[in-house]
Amino acid sequence: MLKNPAIVAKKLLDQFGITDITSIDLIDLAYALDAVVEETPSLNADGRTIFGEKYSLIKINSNIPYAGKKRFTLAHELGHLQLHRNLQPLFLDNDNTLEYFQKGHQETEANEFASELLMPTEMFKKECKSKKFGPELLRQLAERFQTSITSTAYKYFELGDHPICLFYSFNNKVCYWKRPDNYPHFITDRTRLAPPTDSVAAEFFNKGKIYSAEHSKQDIWKSTWFELKHWENDQDFKFYEYCIITPVYNTVLSIVWEA
Repeated sequence: MLKNPAIVAKKLLDQFGITDITSIDLIDLAYALDAVVEETPSLNADGRTIFGEKYSLIKINSNIPYAGKKRFTLAHELGHLQLHRNLQPLFLDNDNTLEYFQKGHQETEANEFASELLMPTEMFKKECKSKKFGPELLRQLAERFQTSITSTAYKYFELGDHPICLFYSFNNKVCYWKRPDNYPHFITDRTRLAPPTDSVAAEFFNKGKIYSAEHSKQDIWKSTWFELKHWENDQDFKFYEYCIITPVYNTVLSIVWEA
């Protein structure tokens, strides 16, 4: 029987009586699950899970620059530990497998497990309720739940009060995108193409531009990412783009929303 990653994460929290995961060191949780965690420098992997007959070893790249991303990586490896022990002896994860758009079945499951473990649904909804969406809210949520801002954006896409669209680009090509169900605007499909020339993502890829936190919410036209009908006028709409940029991997997650 297939395991639901979110349910497995909830059961784990219940098993140990954890009501607020932010107060828990995930290294201690790994130890309780018969796994040892080591942090060592790595050039080709952010996380590894190596299964033994009884005990397992989880290795986390000590060069990960952000505490939130390091914590999400460890939660992702705990997902492999809980979900995939009998499938293969080793999991090796980098920025691609940790990316929430990742389509690999086991990697998707590990991400879903990590998301629910670190940002339990009901708690996350409560923290979002009636709060205006923007980069500052995502940063506040990431700090509250001690996880990466990227994983926070995906969680908000699923559970937040305000509809947002997501576009993931790598090496100046759009890889994937997501829009909410019943969203009133249609996306111009740029999969495997460069981001729109007037997008914030293009500013990074073409000019190396990275906005400060204060100016990370940038005005864009509707026609930048969406289809503009022949009867519509760009000036009648108010859209914004906020980019989560990871220069070392040359990736951009564009978060786009309407005012």
